[in-house]
Amino acid sequence: MVRLVPMNESDFHTYLTSSIADYAQEHVKAGNWSAEEAQQKAEEEFQQLVPDGLASKNQYFFTIEDETLPAKVGILWFAVRDQGGQPSAFVYDVEIFAEFRRRGYGMQAFQALESYVRNLGLTTISLHVFGHNHAARAMYEKLGYITTNVSMSKTLDNKV
Repeated sequence: MVRLVPMNESDFHTYLTSSIADYAQEHVKAGNWSAEEAQQKAEEEFQQLVPDGLASKNQYFFTIEDETLPAKVGILWFAVRDQGGQPSAFVYDVEIFAEFRRRGYGMQAFQALESYVRNLGLTTISLHVFGHNHAARAMYEKLGYITTNVSMSKTLDNKV
């Protein structure tokens, strides 16, 4: 069984450093940003989202812990933001650490998140997932998430 534990400053700084780099690389992999600009763009986006770090308004950062070990098995970050005139939860990041994957921790973390979000009086959870992340997409669908937007692209060869 997992629990969501609010991050402390040390965990937050460790998370932020690795997350910005990972986010930059995901955008490069998805073809959204060039490798040269990715780190700076990722840093700018994070600065806009969490200008006050861990104390940023409406931002919730958790470590995911296995109560039976006890061990930190991952992280989860969501924010409360406006969606169609209603406050809702938006998951910015979730990661199960490599050595703990494929054990059901992701599913359990989202079930714990649902309970937490309900206690905040919210009725919707949204998220973004990169198209190439098939495992995450499958898990979200299993949890009942539905696709609300799809962006597609095609790379053309330079033959005329």
